[in-house]
Amino acid sequence: MFPTGFSSPNPPAAAQEVRPATDGNTSSSSSCKKRKLNNSSNSNSEKEEFDSISSCTSSPSKNTSSSSSSVITTSSCSSSGVASSNHHLQKKLRFEDSVDFIGLDVKMAEESSSSSSPAASSQQQHQQQLKNKSLLISSVVVGHHANGLTKAASSTVSSFANSKPGSAKKLVIKNFKDKPKLPENYTDETWQKLKEAVEAIQNSTSIKYNLEELYQAVENLCSYKISANLYKQLRQICEDHIKAQIHQFREYPFLAVDKPKLFIFNVLFLKKIDKCWQDHCRQMIMIRSIFLFLDRTYVLQNSMLPSIWDMGLELFRTHIISDQKVQNKTIDGILLLIERERNGEAIDRSLLRSLLSMLSDLQIYQDSFEHRFLEETNRLYAAEGQRLMQEREVPEYLHHVNKRLEEEADRIITYLDQSTQKPLIATVEKQLLGEHLTAILQKGLNHLLDENRIQDLSLLYQLFSRVRGGVQVLLQHWIEYIKAFGSTIVINPEKDKTMVQELLDFKDKVDHIIDVCFLKNEKFVNAMKEAFETFINKRPNKPAELIAKYVDSKLRAGNKEATDEELEKMLDKIMIIFRFIYGKDVFEAFYKKDLAKRLLVGKSASVDAEKSMLSKLKHECGAAFTSKLEGMFKDMELSKDIMIQFKQYMQNQNVPGNIELTVNILTMGYWPTYVPMEVHLPPEMVKLQEIFKTFYLGKHSGRKLQWQSTLGHCVLKAEFKEGKKELQVSLFQTLVLLMFNEGEEFSLEEIKQATGIEDGELRRTLQSLACGKARVLTKSPKGKDVEDGDKFTCNDDFRHKLFRIKINQIQMKETVEEQASTTERVFQDRQYQIDAAIVRIMKMRKTLSHNLLVSEVYNQLKFPVKPADLKKRIESLIDRDYMERDKENPNQYNYIA
Repeated sequence: MFPTGFSSPNPPAAAQEVRPATDGNTSSSSSCKKRKLNNSSNSNSEKEEFDSISSCTSSPSKNTSSSSSSVITTSSCSSSGVASSNHHLQKKLRFEDSVDFIGLDVKMAEESSSSSSPAASSQQQHQQQLKNKSLLISSVVVGHHANGLTKAASSTVSSFANSKPGSAKKLVIKNFKDKPKLPENYTDETWQKLKEAVEAIQNSTSIKYNLEELYQAVENLCSYKISANLYKQLRQICEDHIKAQIHQFREYPFLAVDKPKLFIFNVLFLKKIDKCWQDHCRQMIMIRSIFLFLDRTYVLQNSMLPSIWDMGLELFRTHIISDQKVQNKTIDGILLLIERERNGEAIDRSLLRSLLSMLSDLQIYQDSFEHRFLEETNRLYAAEGQRLMQEREVPEYLHHVNKRLEEEADRIITYLDQSTQKPLIATVEKQLLGEHLTAILQKGLNHLLDENRIQDLSLLYQLFSRVRGGVQVLLQHWIEYIKAFGSTIVINPEKDKTMVQELLDFKDKVDHIIDVCFLKNEKFVNAMKEAFETFINKRPNKPAELIAKYVDSKLRAGNKEATDEELEKMLDKIMIIFRFIYGKDVFEAFYKKDLAKRLLVGKSASVDAEKSMLSKLKHECGAAFTSKLEGMFKDMELSKDIMIQFKQYMQNQNVPGNIELTVNILTMGYWPTYVPMEVHLPPEMVKLQEIFKTFYLGKHSGRKLQWQSTLGHCVLKAEFKEGKKELQVSLFQTLVLLMFNEGEEFSLEEIKQATGIEDGELRRTLQSLACGKARVLTKSPKGKDVEDGDKFTCNDDFRHKLFRIKINQIQMKETVEEQASTTERVFQDRQYQIDAAIVRIMKMRKTLSHNLLVSEVYNQLKFPVKPADLKKRIESLIDRDYMERDKENPNQYNYIA
């Protein structure tokens, strides 16, 4: 396929020929020949090719062994080779002439009468004396070319003789007498063929010649230093063709009467440009395949020259796209198509993809298209953002923004260059989101949060996360919303009954939004905690009191709202709200009061739940906070053991009577402070109290018992017309009901005198018996409140579906006085804590300024204190001689030991 002497794109392997020449002492011989193309510079600085011949022979024998190798490279001068039987020799000869058609004659002097030099004659005589000889002949066969070129034959003859050690061998190398020449007019004729082929490709007609023949013609021309001229001629013919193409675009109508026609003309123009580009690419691929040898040799060696493909791109860019009218029309058409698509119309996306790929290949994508495209995008979305923010609601607007972002991402994948992705998406985000962050939040965030629109909030967070500073703005509005909404719950006294439940519901809602919508972002979690802490303490003490009462309502007996697991979860939620409260001492006071009632009246739903709550408080506030509460549980357990012993004591004493007494022994330091109330008990009760007192003091000498009648409760057996009933009542209710065993009707004053119960407490007691759900007594005149002069009779017609009826719920209710006294005790305890903290600090520091003292006191206290209250406590300690003002500096205090 490729004649000898020409390099092909994939040169064939070097031919090898081995001829054995043996005698009695020679076992084998081999030779190999290599041929390769190199370049060397001649006087004209042109690089030419040369042949390299390498031959090697080895001839092992019993008596002698020798190996020799020679590498012969053609050059401008010849040199003789010297061989030795024990050495490896290399011989290099260089010729400045082109060796494309140079043959080598390598002759070994042999016995011949035609020898023409004394050296040859001497060598012939020497050879006659040798007993063993080896001959290797390698020849280059004459090759014929389809174009009529013939390569001269050359032969190399090497003879090696195994004789005495150190015997000499001589090689003689001669050039061809005349260098081969190209036939006349060969260059012009060949170029004519190539030109016709290129024009046929450009005109999309059939090529007369075989492509292989054309390829070989290019290779032949390149071998005879015609590469530069060939490249120049090829460029010229391509340039002429491309120049001719521009006229069809210049003559194209650039203006239309109306928009529909303008759009149609634009699309037709773009299709014409695209067809021209596709044809050009196809043509250049074909042309390059023919001129591939030129592209891979001459062009590759000249770094300043563009490859044939790059040359085609350069010509198309220079003569077609760089034409200002054509370029403007092309870019305008592309932008118009994209604008149509953004408006919802269907367009030819493959056309856009092809054209934008063309601009990218021509390296004018960014300069000519991208800059204008981003400007148009910026203008479009700036106007759209302003318009839609006024027209649409926030959820609808957010979905539109998300849709726009998805569309632009799809355009990048489909037809835009990847380099456009970052600036394009940034432009959309800036104009549709970045410019309207505050407006979006002010207009719609509260609405989304109020209605718990989870999906829309998720989308809002997702979109705001894309914009620089978006999350921070959202975070700020998030804090403001929590503070505002929480304040409406806490500050309004009308919501006191539902405050805690509303806080729990609000906290659940906020947590869910953070988990689902805000992806558990730590910033939003911390901001939520700070916001809760701020608004929940805007109303001092009240939230703490209400949380304690809420826990009491959940831990009371009869609460069937929740299972044990649900109750445990609810207590965990309560503890989260509890953490935000500053006045934890208020919670402790009210919780302790309610716990005492639950334990003493037997209203606790579950001891396990009580202890679980206690452990939570201990973990949150420390052992000191719950030590008294734990003491209350210990008292209850000890009381059970004491009552077992007391029952055994009663059995041993044989005390007559049908009253069963149960007593709880309370340590005063653990339990809330109760105001003792002297009441007139029935003689049977008084007798039992005395018996228990004797029993207890007999076991524990030195202790003092104080009976708390307000916490007593009884079970009375009563007979009505309907039948027997058991009434579970308080001690005060018991005293009132027992009076009706002695008479039919009593007035308020009579009952008060007989029982000795305090007026307010008596009125509450009578109201529970005569005006509640279970009306054991009848009041006249009828009414909800007990007034002076009211009279009460036993209701013999009392009916109830239950056998045991609880009427002592009033005992669990908190009176206004009780609440006030609890608050007062908390305030008193706080004063003691402030005094202790001030003395502790002054004792350690000895001397301290007012501001530093106040600062350190605030750090030690766990509840909020007003500066005025703190100043009063300092003055009180100065009056009591715990500290004094410095005589020189009134703003400084000194500790008095």
